[in-house]
Amino acid sequence: MRRLQLILLACLFVTGCQPKAESNKSADTQLAVTTVLDQDELNIPVVDFEGLEPLLNPEDDTTYILNFWATWCAPCIKELPYFEDVQRELGTDGVQVILVNLDMPKMWESHLIPFIQKNELKSRTIVLDDPDQNTWIPKVHPDWSGAIPATLLIDKTNREFYEKPFTRDELFQTIKKFKNFAP
Repeated sequence: MRRLQLILLACLFVTGCQPKAESNKSADTQLAVTTVLDQDELNIPVVDFEGLEPLLNPEDDTTYILNFWATWCAPCIKELPYFEDVQRELGTDGVQVILVNLDMPKMWESHLIPFIQKNELKSRTIVLDDPDQNTWIPKVHPDWSGAIPATLLIDKTNREFYEKPFTRDELFQTIKKFKNFAP
């Protein structure tokens, strides 16, 4: 917990974050949901790391793009529309964007849900609520310091990790290269 707090504090000062969501076997059915934030037809699963872990080991033909973000992180918020564009434009090409929110529980009702509603986020959003960051951060990727935004591109044979914000063009080029799409 202390490590993540220090990383988040560094993020505030360094990056300008300001406090302010195919085979027949789908990763959807593998999530172990601990609770669901349910407001105005907006259902957001809340999982601990064990519940998220199946997404880190996909067995289907989908390319998953897991973006770790929070509503208080300005670089995260700036790049979110690009992930929405990816889901809209590449979702039919076997790509699924999953926005993994890291807001604290006290922010879910006051910040996260209103943010998702106001910005009309369509990408799948889940909340990762697991206070043992020192254990699960290196399981997401050994090179992850814990800073956000962070993005993991993963399929059943490949894994690439980025601890940085993306521009729209960078994100699309990275995904196309990962999926071996023609430029």
